[in-house]
Amino acid sequence: MSGATASQSPEPDLIMRREGAAGVIRLNRPKAINAVTLEMFRDVDRALDRFEADPAVGLILLEGAGERGLCAGGDIRALYESSRVAGDLGKILWREEYILNARIAKFPKPYVALMDGIVMGGGVGLAAHGSHRVVTDRTKLAMPEVGLGFFPDVGGTWLLSRAPGEIGAYFGLTGQTMNGPDAVYAGFADAVVPAAKLAGLREALTKVRAGASSADVKALIDGFATGETAGPVAALQSRIDNWFAHDRMEDIFAALQRDGSELALATLKTLNEKSPRGMVVTLKLLRLARKSSSLEDCLVREYRAALEVFASDDFREGVRAAVIDKDRSPKWSPQRIEDVTPEMLAPYFASLGKGELVFNRSN
Repeated sequence: MSGATASQSPEPDLIMRREGAAGVIRLNRPKAINAVTLEMFRDVDRALDRFEADPAVGLILLEGAGERGLCAGGDIRALYESSRVAGDLGKILWREEYILNARIAKFPKPYVALMDGIVMGGGVGLAAHGSHRVVTDRTKLAMPEVGLGFFPDVGGTWLLSRAPGEIGAYFGLTGQTMNGPDAVYAGFADAVVPAAKLAGLREALTKVRAGASSADVKALIDGFATGETAGPVAALQSRIDNWFAHDRMEDIFAALQRDGSELALATLKTLNEKSPRGMVVTLKLLRLARKSSSLEDCLVREYRAALEVFASDDFREGVRAAVIDKDRSPKWSPQRIEDVTPEMLAPYFASLGKGELVFNRSN
């Protein structure tokens, strides 16, 4: 191939290649902060097939192209367009994505995610279930789905429900951003590595021996890490626990109102911007997840609820206000927490039909 022809050939949205002993998976849509499409999820799955079978690959290395972040989430605009015409993209994409999330959590080789910059939604699903999750001083990790009439999915309810105290409920319901140390404290990451040292860490990871153990990889990462295990949110633990230790959104709102401090009222203001239905669904999913014994249980529950969200006016309205028109003024239905009825909630928690979400791989 001539140089001219090669230069005209665009790079794929997902790059998979072996570098030394590392099977590199690079999300490659930097202009969209590497937002993930259905085809990219399929490519990640194919890459894992290839790297799992290759004895020369000792670990997986997930990274994002560009300077802005690992991944800003799924391709929300495509989901919005499909939802508007009663399409089936949500049903297909979320099924394949959630099965992939479960696969990552059980992947037999060390799976290292470099969570630099922005990491949201679907990016959390690709990274935070890995065995070695690296954040930096530039990390901005969030699950802001409630602001889209949705809930923290991709196994987010499993991760959030296992954060200390009510930290998970706080992050899941407010959509607030975690920095690197916050993410470690909340259980979304394992080590903070300064962004300036990331290139050195990456190079070292490509040089591990093919049969390296998970402990070997951890030791290597720890050699670059700061050792930080708690960010600014940890200092607010007792207050957050008091506010969010309730199973009804009305009681959380009341606790914040009673507190009356500047921080409590700012948190209340944030919650008042979110979808009432989205918050009630999220809180119930988090409480159910706390009693669940596996990530897969949570993913099945999330999938059922996601199908209901996909058909809802709130999802389309949330995406319209945040992504399409960008007026930041969604008209939620219903508009008040008090008006979310048990009848509205029931379809989100109905049982799935058999075969809707199957995790046992046939290959």
